[in-house]
Amino acid sequence: MATSLTLSQQLKQQLKLSPAQIQAMRLLEVPACELLACINEELQKNPALEEGQDQNAEADNTELMQEEYENPLQNGDFDYRDYVEDDETYDTSVMTGGRAHEDIPFSMGTSFAEYLKSQVYLTEMDKPDRHIAKFVVGNIDEDGYLRRTVEELVDDLSFREGLVVPDEKMADIVEQIKQFDPTGVGAYDLQECLLIQLRRKKQTAAVCLAIKILENHFEIFSRRNFEKLQQRMEISEEQLRDAIAEIVRLNPRPGSAWIGTVVERNQSIIIPDFIIEQEEDDLIISINQGNIPDLHISADYQEMLETYSHPESQNSAQIREAARFVKTNVDNAKYFIDAIRQRNETMMRTIEVLVALQRDFFLQGDSMYLKPLTLKDVADRTGYDVSTISRTFANKHVQTEFGIFPLKFFFSDKITNSQGTDVSTREIKQKLREVIEQEDKANPITDDQLVDIMHEAGYPIARRTVAKYREQMEIPVARMRRQLLK
Repeated sequence: MATSLTLSQQLKQQLKLSPAQIQAMRLLEVPACELLACINEELQKNPALEEGQDQNAEADNTELMQEEYENPLQNGDFDYRDYVEDDETYDTSVMTGGRAHEDIPFSMGTSFAEYLKSQVYLTEMDKPDRHIAKFVVGNIDEDGYLRRTVEELVDDLSFREGLVVPDEKMADIVEQIKQFDPTGVGAYDLQECLLIQLRRKKQTAAVCLAIKILENHFEIFSRRNFEKLQQRMEISEEQLRDAIAEIVRLNPRPGSAWIGTVVERNQSIIIPDFIIEQEEDDLIISINQGNIPDLHISADYQEMLETYSHPESQNSAQIREAARFVKTNVDNAKYFIDAIRQRNETMMRTIEVLVALQRDFFLQGDSMYLKPLTLKDVADRTGYDVSTISRTFANKHVQTEFGIFPLKFFFSDKITNSQGTDVSTREIKQKLREVIEQEDKANPITDDQLVDIMHEAGYPIARRTVAKYREQMEIPVARMRRQLLK
C-alpha cells in the first residue's frame, strides 16, 4: 500500500502540462468581461500575434508551401515549414452560432477581485511576487476568505503554471494580502477574520478583552455560553457585554463590505458569456464575443522565418539566436490562438448540453422547471472531465429571455421524496428557509425539529443534511438565532 502511494505521488509530481494545455486551461476559466483584457495583454506582450484579418495569409502560405526549403540550422532547433504549412489566420468568433452581439457592453464597474488585484500594485513586492499575489487573490472567495492552505496554493501554482514557490514565500505573500482592504480579507476562517479586524482597531479595554476571548475561548463564545465564558475570564457581566459588543460590530464577511462607489455600482453590468434566444419552440445558442478581435500570426514574423530558412542564410550564433526568438514568439502566438479556438469549442459544446438538460426552464423561465443537475451529468454528456466543466462554467453567466443567470444557478443535487420523485436540493433549501422564517424568534427551531418537519412535508433528509443546507444558506444554528444579550 505504501509503495503504491509513493508511486502515485511520484507520477503526480512528474505530470507536466504543455504550454498549449496551460494556456487553454487559463483562458477557459476567463469570463467574457475579462477575455478582451487577456487578449490585449497578449497582443502587447507578443509581437508575433496580431489582431484583425490577414488578407494575404492564405496566398502567402500557399506560395511558401510550394517551395522546398533547406533548413540552415542543421543541428536543428526548428523547421520553418512547421509554421507555414497551415493558414495562421483564425476567426476567433467561430462556434458562436453566427450571431454577433457587439451591442452588449463590457462592464465598467470594478469587481471585488479586481479591487484586490489593484492593491497588489500598491505593495513593495517585486514583479514575480506580484504575480504570485494575484494568483492568491484569485483564490479569495466572494465573502473575502482564502479557503486554501499555503501548501494547496503552492501545489496548485506548480501544477497550473509550472512555477515552484517555497512555502515560506507563499506564506509571507498571504500575510501581506491580509493587510489589504477591506479589513479581514484573506483570512482562513471566521476566528482569524474577526481577530484581524480587532487588531486594527484602537486598542481599548473592551477591544483587548474581545481579542482574548477570540484567541483563547472562541469555541465557548461561538456556542453562546456566556455564563461559562464569564467564569473562565473572571470578568464582570458589564465587561463581557462591552467585549461582545465590539465583536458583533465586526463584519464576518469582509468581501460583502466592498461595494465600490455609487457610480461604480450603477455602471456595473453583468456581461453574459452565453446568449440563449427563443424562436418559437427552438432555442438559439451563441457565445457572446463582444469586441473580441480575430487573431493571426504576424506576416513580418512569417517573413523572418522564411529568411532564416533560405540556404544563403549564415549559420551563425547571431542568426541562431534571432531564429530562436522568432520561433518562441510564433509558438506562443499559435498556442494562444489555438487556446481561444478551443475555449469557444468547449464552451459551445458544454452550453448545448446544459440547455438540452434544462430545456424546460429556458422555454418557460420558471424555476419550478429546473431539474436536479450536477457537473458530472454535463461531463458524462460531453465526454469532458468534471474539472473541465467546472472551469467552463466558473464565474460565467447566460442571458435568456427571462434575465441573466449565473451558470451555477442551474446545478443542484437531488434526492428522492416520499412519493419517489427526484427533487432538487434547491427546492429543499427553499422549504427549510420558509420554515425557519416562520419560527418563533424567542424559541428557534432546532435541527432535530427541522428534520421532523421536513419528513412531514415529504422530504426524508437526515439531520446532517439539514445542518449542511442550513450552513450553505448562511443560517446559524438555533441558539445563534436567539437574541445575544439583553
